[in-house]
Amino acid sequence: MKNNIKQLREQFDLTQEDLAKEIGVSRQTIISLEKERYSPSIILAFKLAKLFNCQIENIFIYEEN
Repeated sequence: MKNNIKQLREQFDLTQEDLAKEIGVSRQTIISLEKERYSPSIILAFKLAKLFNCQIENIFIYEEN
């Protein structure tokens, strides 16, 4: 699943570590998300949307295979 996490994180002037602390995950989770190697739980997706003040659909782009 594609995502805009890195762009949003940079727009909000957050490091990977800052973002991880804000949403209660490890920095490694943020790295995996940004490299699109990990699809988040719905709870994590909602936490990111709340932090970035946007809809989940503005962060994650679903593409069918």
